[in-house]
Amino acid sequence: MRSRSSACFPPLVNSPAPSSASAAANNVTLPPAAPARPGRLVSLDALRGFDMFWILGGDALVHALVAVAAIAPVKLLAAQFEHKEWAGFAFYDLIFPLFVFVSGVSMVFSLTRTIEQHGRARAVQRVLGRTAVLVLVGIFYSGGFSNPWPDVRLLGVLQRIGLAYGGAGLLFCFLKPRALAVSAVVLLVGYWALLTWVPIRDVTLEAKAMTAQLGTAGKPPAVEQVRALYDATSTRVSGRYAAGLNVSNHFDFNYLPGRKYDTYFDPEGILSTVPAVVTCLLGVFAGLLLRRADLGEHQKVARLVGAGVLALSIGWLWHLQFPVVKKLWTSSFVLVAGGWSFLLLALFYYVVDVRRWRGWTAPFVWIGMNSITLYVLANLMRPRAVAQRFAGGSVKERLDAQVVSGLGNLVIAFMGALLVVAVARFLYRRQIFLRL
Repeated sequence: MRSRSSACFPPLVNSPAPSSASAAANNVTLPPAAPARPGRLVSLDALRGFDMFWILGGDALVHALVAVAAIAPVKLLAAQFEHKEWAGFAFYDLIFPLFVFVSGVSMVFSLTRTIEQHGRARAVQRVLGRTAVLVLVGIFYSGGFSNPWPDVRLLGVLQRIGLAYGGAGLLFCFLKPRALAVSAVVLLVGYWALLTWVPIRDVTLEAKAMTAQLGTAGKPPAVEQVRALYDATSTRVSGRYAAGLNVSNHFDFNYLPGRKYDTYFDPEGILSTVPAVVTCLLGVFAGLLLRRADLGEHQKVARLVGAGVLALSIGWLWHLQFPVVKKLWTSSFVLVAGGWSFLLLALFYYVVDVRRWRGWTAPFVWIGMNSITLYVLANLMRPRAVAQRFAGGSVKERLDAQVVSGLGNLVIAFMGALLVVAVARFLYRRQIFLRL
């Protein structure tokens, strides 16, 4: 799930309904505009769809709006739809981890029901099966059936979603909440310790740095050239978190086969997948909270908000030593993204399931119920390219010349997003849900 850079992901599946006690406590039903099975948390489907919408065309709308109204508030909004180059955090950096978080929330309801009805072995089978499917779909999405080896990316956004879901799902099947919390802490602290204390060669495996150092006329050097430089370097350093100069990137360079997104390493690499499991576990903790029958709705909202504020505070404090970096999925990044995820879930749960203001949720629910399908379809049919057939060329030129400059691109972006929503509505109304 990537738009211009490393962005984010689709929902794992149409998760089963929670237990009857939980359903009664939350009184969950969908609005007439978007009917769904009783017992679902509408807020969860809406949040998943809201998250996915920005990858499927919402981001293009924001950037096109800047060309029409280049005022400070719009520019500030557009800046939030660009990934941070390395350290830091913007809204666009939240989309991917938010999706992983939501999959953890859904997991609590779906796997709990599976365990209650069919046993733990069936739940484990389900977790492993979905993990395998997501990884395989991710490899297909990255050119696994069209590109020759080694021009195939083995790890990517969908693969990370699958692996994070798989790791958290297996832990959920066998551990109680307290042990899950201990596991999350151990994984975050362990990842920090690994990147902080393990020595690496003093070589910056970043394309621009390698190009400048090896003088290859603006073109990234071949892997063989970089390998020779890497092997010849004897100086060791530790506690480095720069692009291409950290344990995670060096580990990918040495051990991750196939094509890497950033030439010599991958933002969805091997080691950085470990803390992504914790992102999913944070969603599990939120799901466990929402299932509690001993808490009222407002108490649940308050605790979600408290968890969000606490995670944000710890994450930004940790940032002072261990930077918030999405492409490394640092432990501080997990907490900052998790904090915002808790707060967004609290907001959606309060508005949609507590106050029951649902008239606006239908398009997001349509998208949220088929996110992976829409994500893959969008890559195949390219909605913006389809929209350009209707509003591009002379139509765009006339809009720019006779109405306002930039309006043509805005109309194209709007039509592309509208096409995605139309496809989502078509699938939803016909009850077509691909359960990957």
